Amino acid sequence: MATFLYRLGRLAFRRRGLVALLWVVVLAVTGGFAASASSAASSNITIPGTEAQKAFELLEDRFPGSSPDGATARVVFKAPGGEKITDPENKAAVGEVVAELAKGEQVQQAVDPFRAQAVSPDQTIAYSQVSYEVSGFELTEESRDELKAAAEDGREAGLTVETGGDAMAAIPHTGAAEVIGVAIAAIVLLITFGSLVAAGLPLLTALVGVGVTVAVITAVTVPLDLNTTTPILATMIGLAVGIDYALFIVSRYRAELAEGREPLEAVGRATGTAGSAVVFAGLTVVIALVGLSVVNIPILTKMGLAAGGSVVLAVLVALTLIPALLGFAGQRVLPRKHRAKKDDAKDGAKDGEASAAVETRDGAGTRWARFVLRRPIAVLLVSVVGLGLLAVPAKDLQLNLPDDGSQPTSTTQRRAYDLIAEGFGPGTNGPLIVTVDAEDSDDPQGAAKATAERLQGLDGAAAVMPATFNKAGDTAMITVVPKSAPSSAATEDLVHDIRGQAPGIAEATGASVLVTGQTAMAIDVSQKMDDALAPYLILVVGLAFLLLTVVFRSILVPLKAALGFLLSVVAALGAVVAVFQWGWLADVFGVEQTGPVMSLMPILMVGLVFGLAMDYEVFLVTRMREAHVHGETPHESVVTGFKLGARVVTAAALIMISVFAGFIGSSESMIKMIGFGLAVAVLFDAFVIRMAVVPAVLALLGKSAWWLPRWLDKVLPNVDVEGEKLQRELNGSAARAGEREPVAVRD
Repeated sequence: MATFLYRLGRLAFRRRGLVALLWVVVLAVTGGFAASASSAASSNITIPGTEAQKAFELLEDRFPGSSPDGATARVVFKAPGGEKITDPENKAAVGEVVAELAKGEQVQQAVDPFRAQAVSPDQTIAYSQVSYEVSGFELTEESRDELKAAAEDGREAGLTVETGGDAMAAIPHTGAAEVIGVAIAAIVLLITFGSLVAAGLPLLTALVGVGVTVAVITAVTVPLDLNTTTPILATMIGLAVGIDYALFIVSRYRAELAEGREPLEAVGRATGTAGSAVVFAGLTVVIALVGLSVVNIPILTKMGLAAGGSVVLAVLVALTLIPALLGFAGQRVLPRKHRAKKDDAKDGAKDGEASAAVETRDGAGTRWARFVLRRPIAVLLVSVVGLGLLAVPAKDLQLNLPDDGSQPTSTTQRRAYDLIAEGFGPGTNGPLIVTVDAEDSDDPQGAAKATAERLQGLDGAAAVMPATFNKAGDTAMITVVPKSAPSSAATEDLVHDIRGQAPGIAEATGASVLVTGQTAMAIDVSQKMDDALAPYLILVVGLAFLLLTVVFRSILVPLKAALGFLLSVVAALGAVVAVFQWGWLADVFGVEQTGPVMSLMPILMVGLVFGLAMDYEVFLVTRMREAHVHGETPHESVVTGFKLGARVVTAAALIMISVFAGFIGSSESMIKMIGFGLAVAVLFDAFVIRMAVVPAVLALLGKSAWWLPRWLDKVLPNVDVEGEKLQRELNGSAARAGEREPVAVRD
């Protein structure tokens, strides 16, 4: 591996103009495709194999033309203070708005609230249900503008009018905080390298990789029905790993220059050694992201594949474009004072002077490593206990999908949600659709009636609407309004109670009963996530364990890496629960509404954090392994690893934290939560697990850390991440060149 990448780096250096041009062409071509494609993204979530999805598909089949997957909107009206919505003037204003809504080109129907009895008991609030013929991602901006214009006409008539539903869903934006995150990353790079050129290279190449990724995602959004959060997640991951991977190669290149090597040779060695670590670190991230497909939820699979693609591009950019750009930069990646010292060294100074001045001088990393080696047990206990305390809130983790109730109070969706809850009860925001499949029943009408009677007797049901039959008369829909809010545990209990009645109904009437609707769908998502988490962990951690065993030629080092990851991710989940569910420091992080954690969060966080955690493990421990292979004692190799890698790993972690924290400013609660969770997880994993627990455990294990059974050592391929074979090959080539060097003969 190292030898191949050594040659690749030198080739990219020599053909730097061609390599840079090829990446520019790729960026331009993908950008052209993206510009000509529709970027309308989906907000729908399907869960194959669940009861809610089966019922949804049944309705789609038995009620042709009803567009059960079509977008919906709720336009909520409230009368001015002291008046009623049923007053003639207010009633007329509502009628005009509904009539205007019904004229929309994509509107299937707009229901008159007075005919549908959608008026609150105190007659101050009413709502109209608007159904569209197309799904949310197919809804045009003109249709959304028509909806907003109709609501504005109602306001001009003196009414309070708010609009909710998935028809109002918009592509989430991340705001200025994302730019601030990148700016902080630039500052960290500048401080780390002390050179504008060196600091600019990782940012430039990361932006190229992210640009290509986002362009490709935009081009295939409609054909693949991608979700609105997919490009943001890919950007988040691609930007973070893109900067980090470039950072490690540039840093190693500077170290090689400092040892007196020419730029061409320095690029080859940097790509061969640091590039090998980049490849395997990238593989762990890709494994974690692609592994999300085992959950069998299309949205999660597509998000994982898209983010995995961004990581692959980041690796390719780091291995090709970075060496090419280093060819243009040459010695300018070093600070000016260090370039001057190198010039002095060429004029007769000691060879090691420049090297000591650039990257390898003793610093905070070396002092910290020696401190940990002196007190490994104390450091280990403090780290584990501290993260354990942070993980305590995770025991109270509650999962659900975000709805309009989780939107900021400044949005019309949230205000519509609150008005519905005020006028009709919280359960009206998340009605359940009970499907009665009476195709095999002798009395479909009787089956529907018996089902409704059973449902009315359930404690959690506030109202049970009359059954609506299809044209064939063999399938009925019964709307059940819960007493509690859609995301509450009581509503989940009601769904389970209804499903518990299904066997008895089937036995008595011959009809099958299924529960669906957005609320039931959210409950099924949460359950599916719970069921998939353990198999996912086993798959991802198992595959990565095998990969790290190959990289480090050790059993205990990969085991320690996996256990450390589990501790950091549980602690991060605890922090997410404390902020987004309990409301601790909610104002600081802009959390306007606390509630259950998004169902996708735990498994998505496990996948992303595991991959990123292994990045730091590979980059830091590879340096230790390299030192150990070259003859240093276990303690000396830990110090060497920190001396050569701690500063760069610290910079990489700060950059990732900055990038992820930038997404906390997103208007989308899902993105805000992911950004916070990843930022906190990287903080815990990089600065507690990798910087404290790893050296403490290695100090306690000693030589045992690098133990590998002989039979396994023979079976495993030697990928030479630390560049041992490459070093022997280069030393052999140098020796042979010295033997062939001609002796000058004087005339």
